[in-house]
Amino acid sequence: MRHSPRNRTVVSCTLLVAALSASTGACGSDGQSLSAKPYDAAERISFGGAVGDGKKANPDKPLEITSDDSDDRITDVTAMDAAGRYLAGELSADGSRWHSTSPLAAGARYTVRVSTEDEDGAPGRGTRTFDTSRPTTKKRLNVTFGPKKGTYGVGQPVTAELSQPVRGKAQRAIVERALKVDSTPTTEGAWHWVNDKELHYRPKEYWPARATVQVRSNLPGMKIGDRLWGGSAKPLTFTTGDRVIAVTDASSHQMTVYRNDKVINTIPVTTGKPGFETRNGVKVVLGKEYFVRMRGTSIGIAEGSADSYDLPVYYATRVTWSGEYVHAAPWSEGSQGSENVSHGCTGMSTSNAKWFFDNIREGDVVKVVNSYGHTMESFGNGFGDWNLDWKKWEGGSALTTAPAGSLPANQVRLTPQSI
Repeated sequence: MRHSPRNRTVVSCTLLVAALSASTGACGSDGQSLSAKPYDAAERISFGGAVGDGKKANPDKPLEITSDDSDDRITDVTAMDAAGRYLAGELSADGSRWHSTSPLAAGARYTVRVSTEDEDGAPGRGTRTFDTSRPTTKKRLNVTFGPKKGTYGVGQPVTAELSQPVRGKAQRAIVERALKVDSTPTTEGAWHWVNDKELHYRPKEYWPARATVQVRSNLPGMKIGDRLWGGSAKPLTFTTGDRVIAVTDASSHQMTVYRNDKVINTIPVTTGKPGFETRNGVKVVLGKEYFVRMRGTSIGIAEGSADSYDLPVYYATRVTWSGEYVHAAPWSEGSQGSENVSHGCTGMSTSNAKWFFDNIREGDVVKVVNSYGHTMESFGNGFGDWNLDWKKWEGGSALTTAPAGSLPANQVRLTPQSI
């Protein structure tokens, strides 16, 4: 009769020197020494499915491992390719069969280690190495990560641009699991699908100050869908600087700049006048330009109308692709700190704009509160990612079931104390 190892009594070892006899070498179960060398189980297990014909394994099929001896049971299987990617699998209740539940990578070399146990509880070990064939299709999903290598503010999202559209949730889940983001210090975060060819990753809160963020893809060779396989992706490493957050209160006409949660400057400003209200919410600095020529026609104002303008602008810090900046506005100094007179940008004196320009970096946070403008777009006009609450952000992941969506325009007066 075969004994069930799950019903054996395990004898625990206790280091009580006075109780040990001179002849005792180790403590185990059913008389088996823990130091006993495992028997070679290689000839007592079979590989099938993907590995079945002696040629390179077919990555379109699952890997199957079975025990050939009715008195042996498989206790554990570890399958990993040369890139360090583990192959997930399931073991049958009686230990007679294991099969993979995630796809094999194409063009990869796998090492499989199988642990077994015989009817007396003796451990066995078996190892096999095999190569998988390359896919016949040339359709590859390449990934380009952003931003570029460098140092950014704590609001900078990670972006992943895909060379092919991915629409099905199952296929998106494969892609998402393979895109890895690690930070030091560690922080909770998630991917969000912006569209079929773009994902953004952000933490639940802003990145820690002076963190290191590493981004990589495990997609090469992975099957994503019918005739679509994972392609190349250059890994990315970037760092964050200090936690710099600028909060503009459109009702009090003041910008308060924080560095690592301490106020370092308060600046009189003017924001968008009625009809041109500045967007509420969180924006992320996209870049800095010493000189920009700004024209009203770029935002739909007819040339020659009462609101038309054509101005040379200095120390311009961009926060949206549609043309919203924080910049020097010497022509409105009389209104700064008391009235909103701009066409949507945040204006300040030339000296204050220079200070802001010199103390801000790409990825820093610029937040506007108490404006009657709509909330900054979540996507498509810069980085409004932080205007989605965490539940809605997670809802944009293919690995969750929460509903995704964008926040409605926020007309509620906001509190400037929240940074």
